[in-house]
Amino acid sequence: MTATASGTAPVGHARVPAANPPGTQGRLRAWATRAPLLPALIFMITVTQLPFVATLVISFFDWNALYPNARSFTWFANYSEVLTDPDLRESVLTTILLTVSVVLASLVLGLVLALLLNRRFKGRGLVRTLLIAPFLLVPVAAALLWKHVLYNPEYGLLNGLLHWAGGDDAAQPDWISDTPLLAVEASLVWQWTPFMMLILLAGLQSRDPQLIEAARMDGAGDWQIFRHLTLPHLRRYLELGALLGSVYIVQNFDAVFTLTSGGLGTANLPYTVYQSFYQAHENGLASAAGVLVVIGSVIIATFALRVVSSLFREEVSR
Repeated sequence: MTATASGTAPVGHARVPAANPPGTQGRLRAWATRAPLLPALIFMITVTQLPFVATLVISFFDWNALYPNARSFTWFANYSEVLTDPDLRESVLTTILLTVSVVLASLVLGLVLALLLNRRFKGRGLVRTLLIAPFLLVPVAAALLWKHVLYNPEYGLLNGLLHWAGGDDAAQPDWISDTPLLAVEASLVWQWTPFMMLILLAGLQSRDPQLIEAARMDGAGDWQIFRHLTLPHLRRYLELGALLGSVYIVQNFDAVFTLTSGGLGTANLPYTVYQSFYQAHENGLASAAGVLVVIGSVIIATFALRVVSSLFREEVSR
């Protein structure tokens, strides 16, 4: 007897199951591969996306925690207030100024240190470790170090150096009160310069040494090699450092809170969110400001990811 159209075996023989449809086995294998990642994915969505959705919903309400029964739906009124209120608008401008100045200064200093560490000298490993140390400190600890060890007007190191150099004790400055924004910027530059140095040092060590040697044989000097070979090669690494640094510094809260408590014109947007939520109890307004911070960070991170992808493509194509 011949086999039936359903794919079963002839009568009197062992029953053979029909083969899986094309592609079914591949899909099952793909799901089996992804299954171990599902708990991590569910956990990530639970702790990141659900709170953000809740924050987004609250941002459309006029909601003061002191009057929970008086909340009302206001559409985009909170966002309009964030963008038009003078104090909030000033915090946005302070955030931009703080981010731009810290990123640019950290990039320049990081490039100088990377060029120095790219040369061979005795003790280079120890020097590299010491230069990386500021980036490894807890941000609050770094801010406290600057506030008490360096900036303190009575026993701080900076005024001690001025006294040792022969300065007048009566004219020694109170660094945080006299130059508050510069004091915050200096502490952040000190902490983020090692990060920029590591990225740029990796870029310098990825250069083709034969190309540099050929340029020297053709009579090119150090400045010409730096200008025409090193800087173009480091362009992607400079972009990456600037974008990643911007992502983190835009969200910086520790230095502003620890050094100045947001006073003297140093309140950035993250500190304003804290102030609106924990001090003024304006849940809706604070949520709207927080959503704007997240949107800005996502935009910057998108460009950073594109730069990272282009770097990987360049490395693979070599």
